[in-house]
Amino acid sequence: MYRPEIQLIDCTVRDGGLMNKWQFDDDFVCTVYNALSAAGVDYMEIGYLSSESAFSRDEVGPWKFCAENDLQRVVGGMEKRLKLSAMADIGRIEHDDIPMKSESSLDMVRVACYVHQIDAAIDLAHHCIDKGYETTINLMAVSTVGLRDLDEGLNDLAKSRVPVIYLVDSFGAFYSEDIDVLAKKYMEQLPGKTIGIHCHNNQQLAFANTISGIIAGANYLDATLYGIGRGAGNCPLELLVSFLKNPKFKVRPLIEAIEKQILPWREKIDWGYFVPYMVTGVLNQHPRTAIAHMESEEKNKVTQFYDQMTNATEVD
Repeated sequence: MYRPEIQLIDCTVRDGGLMNKWQFDDDFVCTVYNALSAAGVDYMEIGYLSSESAFSRDEVGPWKFCAENDLQRVVGGMEKRLKLSAMADIGRIEHDDIPMKSESSLDMVRVACYVHQIDAAIDLAHHCIDKGYETTINLMAVSTVGLRDLDEGLNDLAKSRVPVIYLVDSFGAFYSEDIDVLAKKYMEQLPGKTIGIHCHNNQQLAFANTISGIIAGANYLDATLYGIGRGAGNCPLELLVSFLKNPKFKVRPLIEAIEKQILPWREKIDWGYFVPYMVTGVLNQHPRTAIAHMESEEKNKVTQFYDQMTNATEVD
């Protein structure tokens, strides 16, 4: 499975932060950074770039903003052996909030958008390119997009200067066959661009679907330590590194970081495969209802949740 073009992007702090409002302390972020460096991972997505006018620091941690003083505090004194990335959501960041690359520790900005926001995403990504950053566009919730809208969106992306376009299974609804078809579609309609893949684990398929993406030609691969992430979580990084058989990657540092920092969070928050997340994945729905159910006192009443979501109470 060795392919030198493959780049690994760890989203532990960024996607995992969706489960605890980015309240990771400095020791957590430093430990993850050092582990990824030792493991040979290419990028660490350390959080979001967001307008401070849109979010309060009283409610969310520093990794919702990735301000330079916070970045310097945790990684400024370390030898830089991997690149740093942050995600920018359309509608939650202004152009002027993004510093010049020469004034930032970040190397890459990943612009996340829905299909109706592609024009705005291209504009923001071009703005980031002009400021000196590597960029990607992560097209979210593709499982809900009709073929005509997707074709039009990919046509617009093909004309852009953005070099990396992501296939994102936001709701964990896809099967390997879906990834295979869509990845090939992206490859054909986005000539000259690199395809990335970001999968969620609602149906226990994030790892398998990432492998399908690799086989179809995706070279930017997203994963997180122990699969930590919103709702059902993501493709586990330690599984992916073990699968790739690339001698530059090492799994032991990742296992150590999981033991030290991820497992304690496992006692505080729930992510990964749970029936409510399975239900929203199968129904191709946003996991917000499942997240709310999992945070309630009735989280183990999974039949009740199933009946509410399907409106089909079975009678014995």
